[in-house]
Amino acid sequence: MATPDFIRELRKTAGQQLLFLPGVSAVVLDDRGRVLLGRRADNGTWSVIGGIVEPGEQPADAAVREVEEETGVVCVAERILLVETLRKPVVYGNGDICQFMDVTFACRAVGGEARVNDDESTDVGWFEIDALPEMKRFSLRRIEKALADEPAWFRTTDRG
Repeated sequence: MATPDFIRELRKTAGQQLLFLPGVSAVVLDDRGRVLLGRRADNGTWSVIGGIVEPGEQPADAAVREVEEETGVVCVAERILLVETLRKPVVYGNGDICQFMDVTFACRAVGGEARVNDDESTDVGWFEIDALPEMKRFSLRRIEKALADEPAWFRTTDRG
């Protein structure tokens, strides 16, 4: 997966220690109610589209950018679905460690053609909700939230 330039610069002084980073995920639906998914190049699993927010970038803009960069689909962010710090840090093959605070958006496709558009995915496609491929709970939860008419969800820590 492509590492943003600002992270490469941070790693020059931070080494491989834990970096806490802002991330975004996008649940993109088309006018037929299908969801856009990508098969990740790093682990082969199907997933909603996501990535890292660049310095100075708004999270909704980052979600829209990531979708177009990875899939060729143009979308608009319509609402926040959830905000969550992921429980476990990610340890990459090179030893770098990151933990992400994810903001997930419900997005509506407005143009473009679904295709593999960079090296982060090996496959991209539209899926009927009742015919989703096997995927991790991370993506399934986000798709469920996009289909529900509920307020944004967030995790709290019970300190009682």
